Amino acid sequence: MTAVSTPLSIAVLTVSDTRTLETDSSGQYLADALSAAGHKLAERVLVKDDIYQQRAVVSKWIADAGIHAILVTGGTGFTHRDSTPEALSVLFDKQVDGFGELFRQLSYEEIGTATIQSRAVAGFANNTVVFCLPGSSGACRTGWEKIIRSQLDADFKPCNFVSHLLKGAES
Repeated sequence: MTAVSTPLSIAVLTVSDTRTLETDSSGQYLADALSAAGHKLAERVLVKDDIYQQRAVVSKWIADAGIHAILVTGGTGFTHRDSTPEALSVLFDKQVDGFGELFRQLSYEEIGTATIQSRAVAGFANNTVVFCLPGSSGACRTGWEKIIRSQLDADFKPCNFVSHLLKGAES
């Protein structure tokens, strides 16, 4: 695949109580994949599964006009510590309802009914798109390759998110 014609600045957040940056294969996959597509990795951070730590990092990034997209991995399941949807959905100006629906549909083809345990969500906050994916590398690969990569490519037709992300950047 050729590099995107309009590179975006994308941040990656891993939410985990057990991983370190060195053992975080999902966050590393996303960082490598976005770079391979021609985008710029703005920052990569790992935080514990704590709603306030997640909100602090993501709030900083959505306030930064230089960051166009945020990829979050982890914290979307049903354990008592999984809190990513609750932590970040409140920051969204608009939900991207179709993301979670499509992710689960595609995931069903790979893992069957276990996909109902994914609470993948996405939304826009301050002209920044935030995608929240499960913590497995496979789920990150599915989300990136089958949904996110094309939506962050200005040349993908019939539509993509790039024009929404660059609003105000020209002024």
